[in-house]
Amino acid sequence: MNVKRLTLTQKRALLGILFILPWLLGFVFLFATPLFQSIHFSFSNMKIAPGGGYTLDFIGWDNFKNALSIDPNFNRILTQSLSEMAWNVPMILFFSLFTATMLNTKFVGRPFARAIFFLPVILASGAIAAAQTSGLIQLTGSSEMAKELGQQQNGFDPLSLAFMLSDAGLPMWFIEYIISAVQRIYEIIKSSGVQILIFLAALQSVPVSMYEVAKMEGATAYETFWKITFPMVSPLILTNIIYTIIDSFTNSQVTTTIYNTAFQAQNFGLSAAMSWIYTAVISVVLIIVGILVSRKVFYYN
Repeated sequence: MNVKRLTLTQKRALLGILFILPWLLGFVFLFATPLFQSIHFSFSNMKIAPGGGYTLDFIGWDNFKNALSIDPNFNRILTQSLSEMAWNVPMILFFSLFTATMLNTKFVGRPFARAIFFLPVILASGAIAAAQTSGLIQLTGSSEMAKELGQQQNGFDPLSLAFMLSDAGLPMWFIEYIISAVQRIYEIIKSSGVQILIFLAALQSVPVSMYEVAKMEGATAYETFWKITFPMVSPLILTNIIYTIIDSFTNSQVTTTIYNTAFQAQNFGLSAAMSWIYTAVISVVLIIVGILVSRKVFYYN
């Protein structure tokens, strides 16, 4: 009896299917129905029945028109979220790659230092916030306290930094960008934990033989970084860009506006329309960024 053996390509495809199977099952059984319901809601006027349940009256594109042209806040908040995303993503990526490069070097207490950089992510997680709200835990070192402590420090002088960067010949927009990053360092650290771990994994997967050859050839640390390290981690740069964009939208004011429209104003149809407009904008941004960045990505075989 001849048993057909799987090829390497088939084994990799099967492994990929097994990898996404938990997500696929969760989507089919938990998210598919609410997803299609939200599409139905976005084209309807939903009214809560007095005795329970709801009724839907089809109104076409009116909810989308109301969200884009009648609602006084949605367009402004959406535009503001896009500008903040474009402003914050480069900061987070630069800080994450720089920190991961530093943490990848060998020094005493390296595991402890890695835990410190990931701790703000744990403290800011939804599970910790829910446990604190329900009274299960009490955090004395919350993010608000950390911000207050940071604001009380007077060691940083933005004006001196601006003069120093200006004397170096840097443009004013770049100087303002650097000062803004320094002033918001805690927010950047809080948003960089996952990206640092991803970059660490990428850095540790770079073959050591490449660095050894570069050292034998007399390459400097600067040349080694830009000729070896940066190209080798470029696929994970694309991953981190996509993750950071999605993460910035998840915690934006647009999400709060959509939630308040549904559960405070009881306008579920308008809220669903806002959600799909939001989803479309995020999808367009991700497609554009993915196309532009993927052209510069280097894949090592």
